Amino acid sequence: MFDDISDGIADVVGVLTERIEAHFGMGMDQLRAAVTVAPTANPDATEVVKWHGHLVDAQAVLDRAEDDLLAALETQPSEIDDPAMGLAQRVNAAVTARDGRAQVVRWLLDPDAPGRKGLAAERLARLDRGARKGPAVQTSAPLRPAVAPASVPRAGRGVL
Repeated sequence: MFDDISDGIADVVGVLTERIEAHFGMGMDQLRAAVTVAPTANPDATEVVKWHGHLVDAQAVLDRAEDDLLAALETQPSEIDDPAMGLAQRVNAAVTARDGRAQVVRWLLDPDAPGRKGLAAERLARLDRGARKGPAVQTSAPLRPAVAPASVPRAGRGVL
């Protein structure tokens, strides 16, 4: 029974890949190639491909972390030591990262998801189109003159 659960959880990438392929009507390799050739043709496809790549990377990190933890646990006596607990925390962090990326992919595929319609979506679209060319406020220090003004005495030159 436990193996059935872990197989279902580990196949998050597979399930979302199938949803992406069904949504766009083509395989991931074709979609990735189409986005590479024309990244601005379909911004939704470009975002989905980008986040799917992040998801695949996160799953690979999770797989390595789980393998490392299992290897450590196989050599452990009955008690778990600090290095094994560190590996367990690494697995938890990897699961969190993978699940976060999976949520982004699900959100991108759902046109009715919160934030995909209405005022918030319109604002986001305006930002994505590059409506703002630069920061609204000055973010760098103002230029200082190369020489001090004549009215300011310089130290070390007999100011008195």
